[in-house]
Amino acid sequence: MFLKKIGAGLSGAFALGGALLWSTAASALPVDWQTGFQPAVTPVMVDIEEFHKELLVIITLVTLLVLALLVWVIVRYNHRRNPVPSKTAHNTLLEVAWTLVPVIILVVIAIPSFRLLYFEATIPTPDVTIKAIGKQWFWSYEYPASKIAFDSLGLSDADAAKKGEPRLLGVDNAIWVPVNKVVEVETTGADVIHSWAVPQFGVKMDAVPGRINHTWFKATKIGTYYGECSELCGARHAFMPIEVHVVSEADYAAWLAQAKTKFSASLDTPTRVAAK
Repeated sequence: MFLKKIGAGLSGAFALGGALLWSTAASALPVDWQTGFQPAVTPVMVDIEEFHKELLVIITLVTLLVLALLVWVIVRYNHRRNPVPSKTAHNTLLEVAWTLVPVIILVVIAIPSFRLLYFEATIPTPDVTIKAIGKQWFWSYEYPASKIAFDSLGLSDADAAKKGEPRLLGVDNAIWVPVNKVVEVETTGADVIHSWAVPQFGVKMDAVPGRINHTWFKATKIGTYYGECSELCGARHAFMPIEVHVVSEADYAAWLAQAKTKFSASLDTPTRVAAK
């Protein structure tokens, strides 16, 4: 609790300046000179930010301690203050301390780290399941329960400007999900390794050919959120954006009805996976 309060204070100091400077920027987009995370919209990302704050406190304290020791050694043991150096070779108490203290620090870090990893890896019963298939260089999506499949390609600069979408982040066919619902994302690759990542969701999962990986998110705020392929996958790696519309249940139902007509497909052919 103490670490969280200090972390909130330190990060808040940095965030305040950014918030004042960028108060007119869209909250779902990165901004120039941004130093912190984009606003979290899922429980996982909230926990990631809290862990980040705790680590910031620990790193700051360790850095200040090392700096203080260096300054003390320079001032106290320079050749003018200490012309006859000590010939001490060992100090049992000191050696035990500089071994145990780092171990204790690592244990303090490990406990919330393992807790967070478990939270990320344990997928609740999903309300919606989406399969994301990485291809060079676009994404294909499937909603297996609704028999929907479509490709999602990044917009050109001209098309993005016409649609009012951010450059290199907007797509022609975005995925839609209902707010406050658990969404399971199954990722795989059709050619090389890709990675499905949306920063504000705290989600980053590799899409590996011949393998199906699983991740999840539960967006708690309505809005449009962007991500990108986060695994170097070839010449146009930078042109594989991800766009997610988080909407109300009513709007999601309306989109689903339209999508069933527009994107209806047969999904009976299973995705090939590598032998176990």
